[in-house]
This record gives sequence, structure tokens and C-alpha cells, in this order.
Amino acid sequence: MKHTGPENLVILACPGGEVFADEVIHHLKKRYHHKFNKTLSNMAKKYAMDADAVMRHVSFIYDALRDEVGIHTPRFKAPARFILFPNGEIKAEILESVRGKDVYIVQDPENHYPLSFNDGALKMPLTVNDHLMTVLVTVDAVKQAGAARITLVTPVYPYSRQHKKKGREGVTAGRIGYILESLGVDRIITLDIHSREIGNGFNSMRMENLHASYQIIRQLSRIAEIQSGDFVVVSPDTGAVDRNKFYATAFKKPLALLYKERDYSRVSKDAKENNIAEIKLLGNVRDKTVFMADDMLGTGGTLLKAMQFLREQGARKVIAGISLPLFSGNAIEHFDAAFRDGLFYRIIGTNAVYQEELLTREWYISVNITKLFAQTISRLHQDQSLSSLLDNREIIEKLLADN
Repeated sequence: MKHTGPENLVILACPGGEVFADEVIHHLKKRYHHKFNKTLSNMAKKYAMDADAVMRHVSFIYDALRDEVGIHTPRFKAPARFILFPNGEIKAEILESVRGKDVYIVQDPENHYPLSFNDGALKMPLTVNDHLMTVLVTVDAVKQAGAARITLVTPVYPYSRQHKKKGREGVTAGRIGYILESLGVDRIITLDIHSREIGNGFNSMRMENLHASYQIIRQLSRIAEIQSGDFVVVSPDTGAVDRNKFYATAFKKPLALLYKERDYSRVSKDAKENNIAEIKLLGNVRDKTVFMADDMLGTGGTLLKAMQFLREQGARKVIAGISLPLFSGNAIEHFDAAFRDGLFYRIIGTNAVYQEELLTREWYISVNITKLFAQTISRLHQDQSLSSLLDNREIIEKLLADN
């Protein structure tokens, strides 16, 4: 099946993903409005007509055929009602037909702010598990309603840190995918997933893993002299080497590495109580501006330890780039204290996770990645290639060349 017109594209927002979905829709409307104006301009040139005259003709045809063949200006967003019952069960009800549509369900499973249910009569925050259950009942509702294709848009893939088994434990990240696949999800769009191995086990469902590197670099170039000789990229641990190697290669700068010795007899509780016993540095950071990138910031203990160590090693300024800024528990308070102590300069995060308190902090900068998701949705809907969006090295090179 080929989707070419926007009238078959539907965005359905779960309560946690409402804000993110609205921003994506804003970019979709701008994208299609630009495409429509470009088409009118081409028609005006082709038929040697005034652009206003072309618009009048198109408007006439639109009004004449709207009721006959169902022509309408796409709204993209489908209205839905979410009921939260007293026992904790969640029900999703779609309020208009999505039969035969290309439906994109948007959810932010890390949105822990109060959300609206029962037509606004109830407001309460949800856990990750509640958000995940909301996704499942919404997917089922969309499938039962006859949607032609279902895509889950979740910038944070739930349970992504449980992607490998060391002992008697589950590989929950993969199991989540199997459940979604069994319910009829055709594709997942996510951001900087913790492990690319998660998507390798799916039978037919595809995963599109987007990257926030371009948006982060663009902001970084505004607050730091990337091209200067005293700039260095540091991987905060061995697991983030490939990610930081990407940045070091793009910047043409040296890559240093922090190696952490962990005491696994201790359980990490928060940013202060973690199991890091010792840190070692491979490389030189003295009198340099340090940039560290990581996919996810939970309680932040690992990053805070790294920042403190780098400052002790003589780093002049420390900046971090985080794709998925969860800031779980009391992480914000710990980073407030670290900023006051001069351990770091700025943290650049994305709006993949809905935040309110974090945005008020001097030390935090949020970059918007909803345009990237809108471009991805638009291309998928039209069965176009995603290569230039999934591999953004060329636009990064151009960005750095212009600076």
C-alpha cells in the first residue's frame, strides 16, 4: 500500500505524548503547507497564470468536490478519549474513523507530570508501566478500528536498559517489542536507543532509530569554540565509545576515555550512592573544554562522578550532550549542587522527554527534535527513503564548515 496524500496520515496522541505530538503536527502542517505552495507556484509557471488566479481555481475545485469525494484539509490529529478506572485499568477510545489510515501513535513513557483523563475530570501522573499499558490498549483500539498501518512513535523506548541477560533475569526490552509486534504494530520510531540489538530480534516489525547529534552539535557550536585547539571529546564510559567517536570524528578532535571500576556488591540508589569505585582517564583534558555525549541520563550519578573527576584532572569547562534527559528521582537537585560547585558548564538535552522544572535551570539547554520526527513520519507515509535522516553526517559536516 502506498500513502501519498496527507489525508490518510493520522497522529494519535496518548496522554503522555500529547505535547510532543502537537509539536510534530505543527511541523507536519508547515511541511505540507510549503509543499502545497510550491505546487501552486509550479502550476502558475506551467500554465502562465498569476499565482492568485491558480489559488482561486484550486479553491473552487476544492469547494465543489469536497463533499463529493471527501477532499478536506488534513488535521492530522485524531481525537481520542482515555478513561482511567478506579482500579487502575486504562481504556482508549478513538472518536473518529481511522479505517484504512496510516496511524502514528505518539507516547512519552517518561512523562511523569499530571495528565488528563476521563474528559478532564481526573488528573494524575503515570509510571512507565502505566504509559506502556496505555500504548498497548491504544494500539489494540487502533487495530480494532481497521487502521491499515500502525507506527509507534516513542522517543524513549521503554525498558531499553534491560537489553541483555547476565544471569537469571529477563531481556525485557526485546519482550516489549514482541508484544507490540503481536498486537499489530508495523514500525517503531525512537531516538538514540540504548542498544541497537533490541530491534534485531523482531520478526517483521521495523525500528527506525533517529539521532539527535545534529541538533546537539548545532547548539554546542553556539556555546563553545569547537574548532579551537583546546577542545576534546571524552567518552564517559566504555559503553559510549562509539557515540563519542562519532562526535570526535565529526569535530576532528582527540577522543579521551573514562574507565570506571565498579563494585557490583553495591546497588546504585541515586546520583550520590552508586557503585563506581574508581575512575581512570585515558587521554589529556588539562586546560581543555570537554564535551561528553551519552544516550540517557537517569539519576545522573555516573555523569556527575565523571564531571567531578574531569575537573580534578584540570578540565577548564565540561559540557554534556544527552539525547534522553530523564533526570529521575532527585537528579535535578544533585545537578543544581554540582553546577554551584563549578563541576560543569552546561548540559544540552532534547525534548524527547517532557520536562517543566528542568527547563528553568540556567545550566540546562533543551533542543527541539520534533521536526526530525515530523520529517520521518512524512517520508514514511509517502514510502520515501530515510537514509539522509538516519545518517546525518553530511549535514553535520556542512554545519561545522559554516561555523
